[in-house]
Amino acid sequence: MTGSDTPSATPPSFRLAYVPGVTPTKWVRVWNERLPGTLLELVQVPAAEAPKLLADGGAEAGLVRLPVDRDVLSAIPLYTETTVVVIPKDHAVTAAEEVTLPDLADEIVLHPLDDLLDWETLPGRPAIERPATTADAIELVAAGVGVLLVPQSLARLHHRKDLTYRPVLEAPESRVALSWPQEEPTPDLVEEFIGIVRGRTVNSTRGRAATPPPPSAKEKAKAKRAGTATGSARKQAATGRRAGTPKGGKPTGKRGKLRGR
Repeated sequence: MTGSDTPSATPPSFRLAYVPGVTPTKWVRVWNERLPGTLLELVQVPAAEAPKLLADGGAEAGLVRLPVDRDVLSAIPLYTETTVVVIPKDHAVTAAEEVTLPDLADEIVLHPLDDLLDWETLPGRPAIERPATTADAIELVAAGVGVLLVPQSLARLHHRKDLTYRPVLEAPESRVALSWPQEEPTPDLVEEFIGIVRGRTVNSTRGRAATPPPPSAKEKAKAKRAGTATGSARKQAATGRRAGTPKGGKPTGKRGKLRGR
């Protein structure tokens, strides 16, 4: 077999799924710094499809929206998003910095089929039809048909010059989590990414032997004093033994009495 016929080893890779609105950039940057030889592949997936993708092995881990089936997937909650109402820039609600649900009582509140918020009762008045997607609902808001409540990251994702948004008090919120298929033990690369999102340093990452930090100047001075004291004690002990005092014992020689002349 010639050198050209020798199969090359496939470099390791890690597939990370993420849902719309979630930005994994900072964690990807840290990954590339720590594991430059391991390719991180990003897989964007609709929020409703992310749990199935992970369960089917389509990615090793994912940045998803809760809830997920904890019998199938493990999850570490990362943060909770503020819920906002998306409105035209000339809407009366823009006069306030924050909005309450009663403020929307007279509004047509769009409820897309891919809605991420767990509503017991949707505020405002319902639209005749539910838009298929959040993107479709944004278009309807721009057309003046109604308003839309979404996690703030989705309002930013679907930003338009003619629209704005305001935080909504006491509205359901969306929680983002890192999730992965339940396995025992957790795969090493998943552990690496868990360490990154939790802010572990290189030395504190689970599974790696931690390198002790160098001693501080104060610790060095203390160690030096302790070494000096130990040396002095040894010198005194040696001097005592030469004078007839055994190590750790009482004098063995008896001093004679002075004789008068």
